Amino acid sequence: MSEAKKYIMTYDGVKKLESELEYLKTVKRKEITEKIKVALGYGDLSENSEYDEAKNEQAFVEGKIVQLENMLKNASVIDESEISVDIVSVGCTVKVYDFDFDEEVNYTIVGSTEADPMNFKISNESPVGKALIGHGVGDEVLAVVPNGTSKFKIIEIGRE
Repeated sequence: MSEAKKYIMTYDGVKKLESELEYLKTVKRKEITEKIKVALGYGDLSENSEYDEAKNEQAFVEGKIVQLENMLKNASVIDESEISVDIVSVGCTVKVYDFDFDEEVNYTIVGSTEADPMNFKISNESPVGKALIGHGVGDEVLAVVPNGTSKFKIIEIGRE
């Protein structure tokens, strides 16, 4: 049997997952139970779309709960005080010069569960994140991205 995947996360990422899990277990489960009760009151289940919809939502929420519990059980939390600013690693903020767009960009390197590219939080498993990890200030890095290769120069490394 294969070993469970470890999910690298920051403390904030763990807190966010814990709060989502708590919401699903307490609030969302009760809402769905109520929807099922109401739908059962409509009678014949064979043609009861409200009942089918509520049961599908229940299955989705229960699946999400199992997924979140698994992620939290296999979480490897990064101690942000131990993050080195000598090389890029998970938990770092990195200022890079993007040669393709001729601009400076700040990225935060996070685990895959916390990635939010629209807010410049990139996963350590993403092409750019993977390319930056292990490099230091002044290094030029090539990242193979879907539309070719991008080149970056690391300007500064810091903590979140």
